[in-house]
Amino acid sequence: MPGWLYEGSPWVFLLLNVVLGGAAAWLSGRALALKWRPLWQMFLYMLLLAGAVRFLHYALYGEVFLSLRNYMVDYLSMIIAAGLGYRLTRVKQMVTQYYWLYERAGPFAWRERRTGTAQDAGGS
Repeated sequence: MPGWLYEGSPWVFLLLNVVLGGAAAWLSGRALALKWRPLWQMFLYMLLLAGAVRFLHYALYGEVFLSLRNYMVDYLSMIIAAGLGYRLTRVKQMVTQYYWLYERAGPFAWRERRTGTAQDAGGS
Protein backbone atom coordinates (compact mmCIF):
# COMPACT_ATOMS: atom_id res chain seq x y z
CA MET A 1 0.00 0.00 0.00
CA PRO A 2 1.20 3.54 -0.56
CA GLY A 3 3.02 5.10 2.39
CA TRP A 4 0.67 8.09 2.50
CA LEU A 5 -2.32 5.77 2.96
CA TYR A 6 -1.05 3.14 5.36
CA GLU A 7 2.12 2.78 7.40
CA GLY A 8 3.40 -0.77 7.40
CA SER A 9 4.06 -3.73 5.18
CA PRO A 10 1.50 -4.58 2.49
CA TRP A 11 1.97 -8.30 3.28
CA VAL A 12 1.12 -7.74 6.92
CA PHE A 13 -1.90 -5.71 5.85
CA LEU A 14 -3.09 -8.52 3.60
CA LEU A 15 -2.57 -11.14 6.28
CA LEU A 16 -4.12 -9.33 9.23
CA ASN A 17 -6.70 -7.04 7.61
CA VAL A 18 -7.86 -9.00 4.62
CA VAL A 19 -7.46 -12.61 5.74
CA LEU A 20 -7.92 -12.59 9.52
CA GLY A 21 -9.85 -9.38 10.07
CA GLY A 22 -11.81 -9.72 6.85
CA ALA A 23 -12.94 -13.23 7.72
CA ALA A 24 -13.97 -12.14 11.22
CA ALA A 25 -15.79 -9.11 9.80
CA TRP A 26 -17.52 -11.23 7.14
CA LEU A 27 -18.76 -13.65 9.79
CA SER A 28 -19.86 -10.77 12.03
CA GLY A 29 -21.87 -9.21 9.22
CA ARG A 30 -23.36 -12.59 8.39
CA ALA A 31 -24.31 -13.18 12.04
CA LEU A 32 -25.99 -9.77 12.25
CA ALA A 33 -28.03 -10.53 9.14
CA LEU A 34 -28.99 -14.01 10.34
CA LYS A 35 -30.33 -12.54 13.60
CA TRP A 36 -32.21 -9.82 11.66
CA ARG A 37 -30.26 -7.07 13.40
CA PRO A 38 -30.23 -3.56 11.89
CA LEU A 39 -27.29 -2.50 9.73
CA TRP A 40 -26.19 0.32 12.04
CA GLN A 41 -25.03 -2.21 14.64
CA MET A 42 -22.39 -3.39 12.21
CA PHE A 43 -20.61 -0.02 12.43
CA LEU A 44 -20.33 -0.31 16.23
CA TYR A 45 -19.05 -3.88 16.15
CA MET A 46 -16.49 -3.05 13.48
CA LEU A 47 -15.06 -0.28 15.70
CA LEU A 48 -14.17 -2.99 18.21
CA LEU A 49 -12.89 -5.42 15.59
CA ALA A 50 -10.71 -2.75 13.98
CA GLY A 51 -9.22 -2.08 17.42
CA ALA A 52 -8.45 -5.77 17.81
CA VAL A 53 -6.82 -5.90 14.37
CA ARG A 54 -4.84 -2.75 15.21
CA PHE A 55 -3.63 -4.46 18.39
CA LEU A 56 -2.49 -7.50 16.38
CA HIS A 57 -0.48 -5.19 14.12
CA TYR A 58 1.15 -3.75 17.23
CA ALA A 59 1.70 -6.97 19.18
CA LEU A 60 2.86 -9.22 16.35
CA TYR A 61 4.71 -6.87 14.00
CA GLY A 62 5.67 -3.89 16.17
CA GLU A 63 3.65 -1.36 14.21
CA VAL A 64 2.31 1.83 15.77
CA PHE A 65 -0.75 1.08 17.91
CA LEU A 66 -2.25 4.55 18.23
CA SER A 67 -2.26 5.67 14.62
CA LEU A 68 -5.55 7.27 13.60
CA ARG A 69 -4.78 6.91 9.90
CA ASN A 70 -4.05 3.18 10.18
CA TYR A 71 -7.05 2.65 12.45
CA MET A 72 -9.34 4.31 9.90
CA VAL A 73 -7.96 2.11 7.10
CA ASP A 74 -8.45 -0.96 9.30
CA TYR A 75 -11.98 0.18 10.16
CA LEU A 76 -12.86 0.79 6.51
CA SER A 77 -11.59 -2.64 5.47
CA MET A 78 -13.65 -4.24 8.27
CA ILE A 79 -16.75 -2.28 7.19
CA ILE A 80 -16.36 -3.45 3.59
CA ALA A 81 -15.99 -7.12 4.56
CA ALA A 82 -18.82 -7.00 7.11
CA GLY A 83 -21.06 -5.14 4.67
CA LEU A 84 -20.53 -7.79 2.01
CA GLY A 85 -21.27 -10.59 4.46
CA TYR A 86 -24.36 -8.77 5.72
CA ARG A 87 -25.78 -7.95 2.30
CA LEU A 88 -25.19 -11.35 0.69
CA THR A 89 -26.76 -13.10 3.67
CA ARG A 90 -29.74 -10.72 3.74
CA VAL A 91 -30.41 -11.28 0.02
CA LYS A 92 -30.29 -15.04 0.54
CA GLN A 93 -32.67 -14.73 3.51
CA MET A 94 -35.18 -12.65 1.61
CA VAL A 95 -35.33 -14.88 -1.46
CA THR A 96 -35.47 -18.15 0.49
CA GLN A 97 -37.76 -17.22 3.39
CA TYR A 98 -40.09 -15.08 1.28
CA TYR A 99 -39.81 -16.93 -2.01
CA TRP A 100 -43.43 -16.16 -2.93
CA LEU A 101 -42.75 -12.40 -2.64
CA TYR A 102 -39.17 -11.87 -3.80
CA GLU A 103 -36.71 -13.17 -6.35
CA ARG A 104 -32.99 -12.61 -6.69
CA ALA A 105 -31.98 -9.64 -8.82
CA GLY A 106 -28.24 -10.23 -8.67
CA PRO A 107 -25.87 -11.06 -5.85
CA PHE A 108 -26.64 -7.89 -3.87
CA ALA A 109 -30.33 -7.26 -4.50
CA TRP A 110 -33.78 -8.76 -4.63
CA ARG A 111 -36.97 -7.60 -6.28
CA GLU A 112 -40.66 -8.31 -6.03
CA ARG A 113 -41.66 -11.48 -7.79
CA ARG A 114 -43.54 -10.85 -11.01
CA THR A 115 -46.96 -12.47 -11.19
CA GLY A 116 -48.78 -13.61 -14.28
CA THR A 117 -45.70 -14.60 -16.26
CA ALA A 118 -45.39 -17.72 -18.36
CA GLN A 119 -43.14 -19.26 -15.72
CA ASP A 120 -45.84 -18.89 -13.04
CA ALA A 121 -48.53 -20.33 -15.33
CA GLY A 122 -46.38 -23.34 -16.19
CA GLY A 123 -46.29 -22.47 -19.88
CA SER A 124 -43.32 -21.95 -22.10
